[in-house]
Amino acid sequence: MDDIKNINQLLDKWGDSFVGYLPKVALAILIVVVFYFIAKGFKILGLRFYSRVFKKQSDVAKLISVIIYFFFLLSGMFIALEVLGLESVLTKLLAGAGIVGIVAGFAFKDIASNAFAGFLLNMQRPFKKGDWVDIDGTFGTIEDIGGITTSIKTISGQEVFVPNQLIYNNTFTNYSTFGKRRVIFKSGVSYGDDLDLVRRASLEEVDKINAVLKNEVIDFYFTEIGSYSYNFELRFWIKFTHQKDYLNAMNEIVMRIKKRFEEEDISLAYAVTTLDFGVKGGVNIFDKPIHFEANKNNV
Repeated sequence: MDDIKNINQLLDKWGDSFVGYLPKVALAILIVVVFYFIAKGFKILGLRFYSRVFKKQSDVAKLISVIIYFFFLLSGMFIALEVLGLESVLTKLLAGAGIVGIVAGFAFKDIASNAFAGFLLNMQRPFKKGDWVDIDGTFGTIEDIGGITTSIKTISGQEVFVPNQLIYNNTFTNYSTFGKRRVIFKSGVSYGDDLDLVRRASLEEVDKINAVLKNEVIDFYFTEIGSYSYNFELRFWIKFTHQKDYLNAMNEIVMRIKKRFEEEDISLAYAVTTLDFGVKGGVNIFDKPIHFEANKNNV
C-alpha cells in the first residue's frame, strides 16, 4: 500500500509539473516558429541585396544568405532552450560542440583551408575560366575553380588539380589579365659589328610584325659586354589571347632578325675560345703567314 501511495504521489507531482511546464513549452515552440520565419525572411532579403553587391559571384551571395539564415535559426533555438530552463543542457551542448570542433579542425585542417581559399578565390576572382596562368609551376588554362581545388588544362592536354590553399600560399601569374603580353627577345652580336646598325635593324624588323601593338613602346637595350659578344634585349607588346600568339611572335622575330642580320652582315655571336700567342693582347694567326720549320730529322 505504501508503494502504491508513493507512486500516486510521484505521478501527481509529475502531472502538476507537466501542466505547469506546458506554457513554457508552448512559448518555446512559438519562439522557434517566429525565428524560423524571421530567418527565412532575412535569407531572402540577404540574397537579393548581396546578389546586387556581388553580381558576378552568385555563390558568394548564396553563402552569405545561408549564414544569415542559420544565425537567426540557431538564435531562436538557444532562446527557446533558455525559456525551458535548459541552460545547463545548452552549456553542455556548446562545450561538446567546441570539443568536436577542435577535433574536427585538426582532422580536416587541410580541407578547411582549401575550402576557405576557394571561397576567397570566388570572391576576389584573380582569374577566370579560360585564362592562361602559371600556378605552382603548372602552365595552362583555367578549367574550373572548385571549392577545394582549381583545375588547369596544360599545353600537353592533361588536367592538373591544384589545391586552393597552395594558390594563396605561393605567387601565381595570370597572363590573360591585361589582354596583352610582352615578348622579350635576347641575343648577342660579335665585337666587330656596328651597334647603331644592330639597334636600328632590330627595331625596324619588330615594327613589321603584325601582332605588335603599335601604341606600346618597343624597347631595345644593350645589356652587357659578354665574354664573346655584345648582348642585347628586344622587348615589345603583342595582343594575347592564346599561347600561340606569344609563340608565333617569338618565332617571327627570330626569323626576321636572322634574315636581316645576314643582309646587313651582322654576326650573331656564339661561344668562341681565344688563344693568346703574344705577351700583350695576343696575335691573330690570320694576320701573318704561317711558317713551318722542319726539325733535324726533316720530319
